[in-house]
Amino acid sequence: MTDNAPAPTESTQATHQVLLNEEEQYCLWPATKTVPAGWRTVFTGSHKDCVAHVEENWTDMRPKSVRD
Repeated sequence: MTDNAPAPTESTQATHQVLLNEEEQYCLWPATKTVPAGWRTVFTGSHKDCVAHVEENWTDMRPKSVRD
């Protein structure tokens, strides 16, 4: 593995999760890593499918507290 290569858990070939926090902000996260406190999994799939899920669902990037 070269210095520029992503870690195996960060590879676009690995399974990922889409996480959502209380402010309704999204995050892509490797499925092999523990979900951090304050986040919950809302979708799991390939990196490509996770990106598509975020693009389809996160239409307003402002935090929920700002939108309300």
